[in-house]
Amino acid sequence: MNFAVLSLFFLIGAIVLGFVRKVNMGFTAFGLSLILATFTGISAGTVVNGFPTKLFVTLLGVMFLFSIAQENKTLELLAGKIVSLAGKRTNLIPIIVYVFSAVLAGVGPGTVPVMSLMAIFTCSLAAEMRISPILLSATSVLGAAAGGLTPIAPTGILGLSLAAEQGMTGIEFPYAMNMVIAMTVYFVVIYIALKGYKLKPANDVTFTSKESFNRNQKITLIGMVALIIGVIFIGYDVGLTSFTIAMILLLLKVADEKKSVASIPWGTLLMISGINMLMAMVIQLGGIDLLAAGLSKLMTPTTAPGVLGVTAGMMSWFSSTSGVVMPTLIPTVTDVAARVGGNVSALTLLSAITNTASAAGMSPISTGGSMGLAAFSQIAQPTEEERSKLFVQLFIVSAGGVLVIALLGMTGIYTLFA
Repeated sequence: MNFAVLSLFFLIGAIVLGFVRKVNMGFTAFGLSLILATFTGISAGTVVNGFPTKLFVTLLGVMFLFSIAQENKTLELLAGKIVSLAGKRTNLIPIIVYVFSAVLAGVGPGTVPVMSLMAIFTCSLAAEMRISPILLSATSVLGAAAGGLTPIAPTGILGLSLAAEQGMTGIEFPYAMNMVIAMTVYFVVIYIALKGYKLKPANDVTFTSKESFNRNQKITLIGMVALIIGVIFIGYDVGLTSFTIAMILLLLKVADEKKSVASIPWGTLLMISGINMLMAMVIQLGGIDLLAAGLSKLMTPTTAPGVLGVTAGMMSWFSSTSGVVMPTLIPTVTDVAARVGGNVSALTLLSAITNTASAAGMSPISTGGSMGLAAFSQIAQPTEEERSKLFVQLFIVSAGGVLVIALLGMTGIYTLFA
């Protein structure tokens, strides 16, 4: 029996069963993990080791902090003031989010910290406006990725370092600009496709900027600013920092502890964790390698950037872009360029890998997408059916980004600034 193929069937089955039967996909993933382990001879201990502990702690810490801000209505008032500043031009909010995220990521913090925090905030804003979070969540991820390849940002430093080991130097400007081009192209696509130009709050939602923040809300705002400073400018762990700030806020009695804990979106956290645990088994059983091997057979001088891009995107759905995808695929670019021949350049392949993998961060089982989904669930409190629908929609938008940006890499546009 081909365990790689079997693992992919189980992964798809977990998502389909949860969606069709309106059951939390995390529960179906947890259950199918044991069944798959039984078929393939994997021990229960190994299955449990696949639980995404770091991601879970990060999400739980951040969501607990923001549940405090939700319980004392800090988020509601803050969202109201932001929207009221835009007036009737709420269609500009996605554009502002994109540019702000790109600039903030580019000045040093990099993609992941900005993506994480902006996804949480924008999806909280979407929940307060009672609109779908899909556009704003994707926008925050694309913006953070757009600015994340500067020579002073962590992802940019990593990419340039790995490229230098392959003999590729002096590519700082074109490498960063290729990312900006790719992310901007897909942002325009989703802005139009998701009708961002028609964006406005629900009819029964009114915002005002006249109400002032009270004592508890001011302290909560200080805590939120402290989180941003600690994570982006000092480099503290976002999850543990969130727990620390939440502890201080509760000691200062700014919100009801029981209500704050109760408002944490436990169902969303379990869904993300279950899917990730099952995915760890898929990777171990060679499911992702099987997909990548199939794609490699399609590689020609014309399709090489697209194939590498899709491969990077799929890997990034289930693993870290900077921690796994880039260190794994970037060392292959010079060999691939030489092997396929033609006019394909190593820079084009490098950009195809980095750009497509970064766009995949919109996936609900990746950092940006999962945090956004959890933040929206926390405030909007969707039903299980609505949450499953949002999960699928986020994944579709992420898959669309992988496809569009992979195809973009085949146009030769990545040689424009070379």
